[in-house]
Amino acid sequence: MKEMRYRPKIDEHDYQFKTKHVKEFLSSGSKVRAFVMFRGREMAYTEMGRKLLQRLVEDISEIADVESAPKMEGRTMSMVVSPNSQIMKELKKAHSGKSEDKRTEQTNLEKVEKTSSEE
Repeated sequence: MKEMRYRPKIDEHDYQFKTKHVKEFLSSGSKVRAFVMFRGREMAYTEMGRKLLQRLVEDISEIADVESAPKMEGRTMSMVVSPNSQIMKELKKAHSGKSEDKRTEQTNLEKVEKTSSEE
């Protein structure tokens, strides 16, 4: 499981940068725990954190499913998202394709070694 930390007063560029990394984590098949950390008087604006996490869900909705909804735990609000089934199928297909390629490559090498040893 990967983690990504946000702040309630995050700048747009920082948000985009962190969200890009979340998408990369999800595309590689990892679950992501996204959380917003509040300090001091920011605790009065927990709604900003909830909106931020909701915006994240909307931005990654095509590749992820929400596993656990945003919830407050002390001074942090966190949620867990996981890659959706379509992404996981593509990863399994790509992974199994690679292993098949290695097997055929090995058998081809063995054939070449046999023919060269027979000569």
